[in-house]
Amino acid sequence: MKFDTASLTSLAIHHVGNKGLEQKLTVSENPFAPGDGLTEKLEKFFLTKFATAHERFKFTHASSLKFNEVYSYCENIFADKETFHENSKNIARHLFESSSHPKIKPGELYVCHFINCEVDERVVEAVGIFKTEVKSGYFDVQRKNRDYTISYLEGIDSNKFDKGCIIFNTQPEDGFIVAIIDNQNRGEEAQYWRTNFLGLTQISNEFHQTSHFLNLTKEFISERLTEEFEVEKTDQIALLNKSAEYFTKHETFDKEEFETEVFGQQPELIESFRNFDGEYRQNYEVEIEDSFGISTQAVKKQSRVFKSVLKLDKNFHVYIHGNKDMIIKGEDADGRKFYKLYFDEEEVS
Repeated sequence: MKFDTASLTSLAIHHVGNKGLEQKLTVSENPFAPGDGLTEKLEKFFLTKFATAHERFKFTHASSLKFNEVYSYCENIFADKETFHENSKNIARHLFESSSHPKIKPGELYVCHFINCEVDERVVEAVGIFKTEVKSGYFDVQRKNRDYTISYLEGIDSNKFDKGCIIFNTQPEDGFIVAIIDNQNRGEEAQYWRTNFLGLTQISNEFHQTSHFLNLTKEFISERLTEEFEVEKTDQIALLNKSAEYFTKHETFDKEEFETEVFGQQPELIESFRNFDGEYRQNYEVEIEDSFGISTQAVKKQSRVFKSVLKLDKNFHVYIHGNKDMIIKGEDADGRKFYKLYFDEEEVS
């Protein structure tokens, strides 16, 4: 996704409260017309974060796409730009109806129309839907006559919104291509944005495939493995390192090759992994191919959860990056546990 030449052509602002808490919905009568300087700042505010959004989604509905409200309202906007503001009101009303969880915060809703957005090497128009919920305080200092005054104000952080999505006008028959961001995705209430309000399902691409396989591997090694086998922490870390290494040194993924490189000649371990793989797919309702191109962006994003740190009480953290044979676990005559480390060089950092 690229937004180097994207332009904001229309903007509507509404306020959406929590219906479950009997708060109000307030819609604006007319679109907002920002000045030239503000337009550029708003484009940066809305679009910058999406340049690194690699996950793709599409609208869906159990019966028919035409029953997905946001899909239909966006389709109307793309078909007739004159209906933009009325459909922005409809989007606000639908969000209000979807906002019943007690933890959902009220906030401003921004519906935008953009042109010259690039996705999959195509330049298309797009509809953006954004919500700001959290206010930040700041001091406003101004000069008055020959003195200065100071006042405390509350406003929106100009560097981020709380929730957002961009709907690209491409592949309408499949539910468009949609990118989403949710900076408040904690707890069950977070599902209302993606599921209840937008009605999205993830598009299976290289990023999706790589992310899910890395995640299921991490869950298997960190959780299931210790339930079925007696495994030392150093062995777990070694397996995590091997898994991450496979994805960094290969361009394409092959499941059998991966199992052999990571688990070696241990058929009982491979069988357990395959059983967990099947459970994961069923629990998360995802389809993962046995062979796919590896997404470097997904590997980079998931690498932070592949911990290679051995924590010993509150005294030591041992980072294990390679040969686990260079660290040996033992116990002395008094029953105190220890690790023996072998090394060639030492360095303080």
